Amino acid sequence: MIAPVFNSLRPKQWTKNLILFAALLFSEKGLLFSTEAWLCAIAGFFTFCGLSGSVYLLNDLADLEKDRLHPQKCNRPIASGELSVTEAKGALLIILITSLFAAWKLSPLFFSLALTYFMINLAYSFKLKNIVIVDVMCIAIGFVLRATAGVGSLKSLEPGIYISHWLLLSTLMLAMFLGLAKRRQELATYSEEAIRHRKILSQYSLNFIDQMTSILAATAIVTYTFYTVSAETISKFNSDKLIYTVPMVIYGILRYLYLIHIEELGENPSEVVLSDRPLQICVVLWAITVVFVIHFARLGLL
Repeated sequence: MIAPVFNSLRPKQWTKNLILFAALLFSEKGLLFSTEAWLCAIAGFFTFCGLSGSVYLLNDLADLEKDRLHPQKCNRPIASGELSVTEAKGALLIILITSLFAAWKLSPLFFSLALTYFMINLAYSFKLKNIVIVDVMCIAIGFVLRATAGVGSLKSLEPGIYISHWLLLSTLMLAMFLGLAKRRQELATYSEEAIRHRKILSQYSLNFIDQMTSILAATAIVTYTFYTVSAETISKFNSDKLIYTVPMVIYGILRYLYLIHIEELGENPSEVVLSDRPLQICVVLWAITVVFVIHFARLGLL
């Protein structure tokens, strides 16, 4: 039973929860070099892995009949019968309660964000996923909640820690971009068959999605650029050099558009990031540059 439950938690999707570490990356109090801060952030990461895993269990239970008709999803533990509905419900309850308890122990803010995340996904699973555009916005809000939860995991160490609204807006736009890219690839790959498995796809078209992804890609770049040059950011980090990371963000987004339209990838954003070497190099270089600009500037080395 343990292996099917673990597989149902979608461990490959846990890379999405790495955004919790953004609070450490963009902290101005030197928390990046604090062992205690890393332990809190790691605890927050695994708590959200449990929460997101419980959401996947919930979705698999809600979409059981549709998944059995899907050429790939039919192999999931619940749809294939490897994990019974009763066992899945029991695992969902245990994992959810354990995750929420861990969230409460981290901080009240982290708990409220974790609970909000689960409630939004609950509404998504049973209603909001069938409302055009709102379905993608729900997914994107989940990423914003993760990023803010990263701040919540560190509140006990640094009560004054916060994350810029510009950065949260950029996260929202990028997450919507990725969500729509996923919708596009499902529609392009499975066509009419895709609508049978995901009803909301009947309200999308490739042209409509392409227009929206273009808007969101541009908006994500603009909001991130505003973040790097805002007076608040420059004052917070005592540096105006974050602007040097903007070309990497532009390349990363354009590279993803290339993978969508030329390589016809994008159905699973996590797998795309984990498999495309140029995109991986871009992300790593961006992270190194951010660390160098933010945390070494304060030491007078930049």
